[in-house]
Formats: sequence, C-alpha cells, structure tokens
Amino acid sequence: MRALLLSAYAAASHRHWASGVVEWLDDVEWTLLELPPRHFRWRIRGNPLSWMLRDHEILAQRYDVILATSMVDLATLCGLYPHLGQAHKVVYFHENQFAYPLSRHQKPQAEALMVNLYSALAADRLVFNTAYNRDSFVAGARRFLKRMPENLPAARPLAKLAEAAEVLPVPISPLHRPSSLRKAGRRIIWNHRWEYDKNPEDFFAVLISLAERGIEFDVAVMGQTFRDCPTIFDEARQRLGERVVCWGPQPEGAYREVLASGDVVVSTTWHEFQGLSIMEAAQSSVLPLVPERLCFPELYAAEYRYDGTREGLESTLEAWLTSPDRRPPPPDVSAWEWPALVGRYRALLSGR
Repeated sequence: MRALLLSAYAAASHRHWASGVVEWLDDVEWTLLELPPRHFRWRIRGNPLSWMLRDHEILAQRYDVILATSMVDLATLCGLYPHLGQAHKVVYFHENQFAYPLSRHQKPQAEALMVNLYSALAADRLVFNTAYNRDSFVAGARRFLKRMPENLPAARPLAKLAEAAEVLPVPISPLHRPSSLRKAGRRIIWNHRWEYDKNPEDFFAVLISLAERGIEFDVAVMGQTFRDCPTIFDEARQRLGERVVCWGPQPEGAYREVLASGDVVVSTTWHEFQGLSIMEAAQSSVLPLVPERLCFPELYAAEYRYDGTREGLESTLEAWLTSPDRRPPPPDVSAWEWPALVGRYRALLSGR
C-alpha cells in the first residue's frame, strides 16, 4: 500500500501523531509532506500551492491512500491533482477551527473554517481524536452555514458527515515502567503551551493562593514557549520563588524525568481537543486534575475532574496536597497507547 501523509501545520502534537503513524504502520510505503508551524493564515489557505511549487513530482505520483490533517486544503489539492481524488482519502482532525477560542485581539477567520469544511466534504473518511472534537465541529459548521447569504439546505450534508465520522485518539507510545504507582509527594506539573488559550492565569492564581496560605508544594513548569507569552508567567516565577524546581522547555530526556517526578498534573485550559500533555503525565503515574469541560469528561473519570473554577481547583489541590490518602489511584492509560490502537488505524487506511 502506497500512502501519502500530509500535515499542513506540523506543530508538536501533529509531528508526534505523524511519526507514530509511520513507525507503527511500517508495512505501509509512506511518503510524508509537512509544512512548518508558522504563518498560520498562509499555511491553512496556501498549503496546496506551497506543495505544488515545492513537491510537484511527489504529488504527481499515484497513491492508494491519502491521510491528511484537517489543516490540509484537500479539496483544492485534489482539484490541482485530479488523480489524487481517486485514492482513499482520510482526514484526521486533531482540532477544528469552529471551536478554537479567540483572544481579544483576534477575529474569526472564515477562510480557516471553510478549509476545515471543504476538506471534510472531500474526504472518504473523517476521523476525530475525541467525540467533543467531532460534535463541536458539526455544531460549529451548522452555525457557520446559517450565516451564508442564501438559506441553503445544509442539514443533510452535515448529518452525513456526522454519521461517517469516527473517533480515534492520537495514540501515545508505551512506556517501560509501571503505570499504577501511587505517589504521596507534592510536586505539581504544568506541561502545556505558554499561550492564552491554556488559561495560565487560573493555574498560577491558585498556586499563589496556596503558597500564601502556607500549603507545601513545589512546581515544574514546562511546555512550549513563544516569543510573546502571557505576562503571568514572569509574575508567577517571581512570586513562587524557591517552589519552582523547573522552568521552561526541556530536552526530551529531562522532560520525561521531571514528568515522572510529578504527583499532580493540572489543566485549566479553555481549549483542548484531546490533551496529549495530560495523557503523557498520567502515563507516568501523575494524577490528572482537569476541568469539567471540553474533551475531559469523556476521557477522565469524575475523581480526576474539578468544576472548572479557581475555587474548585484550589479546593481539590489542597486536599490532594495535604491528605495524600484522599487521592484516587492513577488512571489506566493503556487504551490510549499504540498497541491498543494500531489495529484500528490499519483498518482505517484499508477502508474497512
């Protein structure tokens, strides 16, 4: 089987997924085309042109399967290379633009929404990493189409997309360590992107409050940083002082080591379609503490969720830090690992 894997905005989670697909489905003859994760507006609208100008000879070949991320303008690409339309076309949604929270400086981008929608309509199979991702895509597309100048019948194609969609997570690679170890320490982990949509303000407000009240803990703040990041990070580092044991991005080995030393990993995010960083921490027996929103209710049992408020987070964190015996056991993450999911990915590519 010859397969073309297309990733139009190869951010960290997308690279993780693509490398896993190639590694675990090694009986497939893969050709991978990626574009760097920068200049988002140009990438999501211009990726067919970028690949046509750079990789014409690759696109001119024939493939049995095309596996594309939702950032890929698959409809335009198949228009430029009609023979690609004859392949079995699968679009994988790590996220969807209809449910992406905007900062106060951003405006909705109709073109990004249309690329998601056109690619879904051009595909033979749609795959979403969570049911929340699927449902928010369909609901968002329905709201978007109601804004069209003409009152067109959109219900039938959207219902068809929803029926054809499959939920299949981005797998994590198995670790060679026990995943059921109970821990009684007081190390809190933050391992998310340093951006507004991850809501670091709530996280650090709670930690600063706990510190001022004399609750014992230390914190490792990792994750991807950017040129512009929320000002709360500088303020928090100063106010948390010696409680900070790690700050900023880490090499893979150091990241895994610090992660394994953690006791609780916290999310306060406004935007999450699966949350690989939380899954990776849970895999190292770090207890996830996630808000009661987005994708989390379908992934984590009630004992790992708080009500989504600062007060709810602070109350649960305080209880877990001061009374380790009140903590739940680590969750079983084996269902999210590649050995459990590789068969479903293979069936997806074969069209079964």
